[in-house]
Amino acid sequence: MKGDGKIAIRLIRPVLWGIGAIVAFAIAVNWPGWQRQAAQAAGLGARIACSCRYVEGRAPGSCAGDLAGMPWMALVRYTDDPQARRVTASVPLIAERSSRLKDGFGCLPERE
Repeated sequence: MKGDGKIAIRLIRPVLWGIGAIVAFAIAVNWPGWQRQAAQAAGLGARIACSCRYVEGRAPGSCAGDLAGMPWMALVRYTDDPQARRVTASVPLIAERSSRLKDGFGCLPERE
C-alpha cells in the first residue's frame, strides 16, 4: 500500500505534461490570429476614442461605452495625452495603437 502513491504520481505526471503540451501548442497556433485581432481592436479603439474626445469634445469616461460589446474591446485600455491631442489604445502584452487629432482631417492613426 505504501507504493501506491508513487505509482499514481508516475501515472499522473505524463498526463499533466501532455495537457501542458497541448495547451502550449494551442497558444502557439492561435497567437498570430490573436495578435491581428488585438491590433485591429486597439486601432479601432484609438481612433474612436480620439474622435469622441477631441472631435466631439466628450469626457474620456463617456467614450468607454461606444465600442462595448465588440470583440476584444473589453481588453482594450486607453491613455489620453491632452497636450498632444492623442489617444493610445492597447491590449496589454499584445498590441498598441495611437491616434492623433489633425486639424481639418479629424483623428488619424499614427504610423509606427
